[in-house]
Amino acid sequence: MPGIYIHIPFCRQACYYCDFHFSTSLKNKKDFLDALKKEIFLQKDYFETKNISTVYFGGGTPSLLSKEEILGIVDELSKYFLIAPDAEITLEANPDDLSKEKLKELSQTPINRLSIGIQSFSDVDLKFLHRIHTSKEAIASVKNAQEVGFNNITIDLIYGIQSLTNKQWKKNIEQALALNVPHLSCYSLTVEPRTALHSFIRKGKIKNIDSKKSAEQFEILMDKMQENKFIHYEISNFCKEKFYSKHNSNYWKGVHYLGLGPSAHSYNGDSRQWNVSGNAAYIKSITNRKVPFEKEVVSEHQKYNEYILTSLRTIWGTDCYFIKKNFSQKLLSHLEKEVKIFLDKKMLSQADEKIFLTQKGKLFADKIASDLFFIPDTINN
Repeated sequence: MPGIYIHIPFCRQACYYCDFHFSTSLKNKKDFLDALKKEIFLQKDYFETKNISTVYFGGGTPSLLSKEEILGIVDELSKYFLIAPDAEITLEANPDDLSKEKLKELSQTPINRLSIGIQSFSDVDLKFLHRIHTSKEAIASVKNAQEVGFNNITIDLIYGIQSLTNKQWKKNIEQALALNVPHLSCYSLTVEPRTALHSFIRKGKIKNIDSKKSAEQFEILMDKMQENKFIHYEISNFCKEKFYSKHNSNYWKGVHYLGLGPSAHSYNGDSRQWNVSGNAAYIKSITNRKVPFEKEVVSEHQKYNEYILTSLRTIWGTDCYFIKKNFSQKLLSHLEKEVKIFLDKKMLSQADEKIFLTQKGKLFADKIASDLFFIPDTINN
């Protein structure tokens, strides 16, 4: 069943590395919420089915929403979609928002999974990233969430930070394990254009990211997770049995999804579309009963490339039978030719017509995927 993503475009302050759409002003939050409910109605026929298996509140900082605002959004969704009784409903949250009182309120909503943006348990790193919370607040947020009954919790950690040593990275992982959370999402710090981090590096105020250190920290992460019996089910994601992120797993498996809110993306199998990235423009257009999006029809080779990119990153691997069944022989032949190169290098393995990244290959996942892509202009037909 498909899922719904809801973008909440507000944050208390801008993190130096973030390039997601948000505003640090809450003055038009009410107008945004009114528009969001109208968009739900306008997009009620996006899927052929009304059945929904996941709802994901992302951002921005969705934990800025009150209990009543969350209930209002879910109630509006329920008017036009059939949310499964066992649906995974995730809320992204910042540790500084998760007081005991706030968590008790969240426990009285349909939210059943928390994604807590901790990023680091080092105050030095948090200051470097321009995060609001402290390491003490990060630990307390997880413990308090567990005390009020949330057991499906994931935390985000970032490695490759200029201020992060391998020693501190190991401590970060050990602290996460000590908190007994069943899921970790761990990302290498990247420098995105038009971010403060990009500007600081360009002006020479701080050093660029050390790719060698990032690779070392990724290897430390994989080893630690394996030692503690976490399943490395996607390049950046690790979980205990039965605690996969259903919503994100559906992205990687090509399941359809609807994105609501400014900058949110949608995909129905044949086309993808993305809403305007601007709160005022979004609100104005929705008020006039028009969803402000751009749309792209996805070609066969684009579908193939996206399948390679997403499937190869996962524990389920790239299925040659699926490609044989859904794509042309030309694409299958191209894949078989390119895969052999990485099989010989021990970066890929193959079993039962499925292709998987090896431990070595995971260090070069994006490069391998791009080499398996089909580019019509450069492939001999």
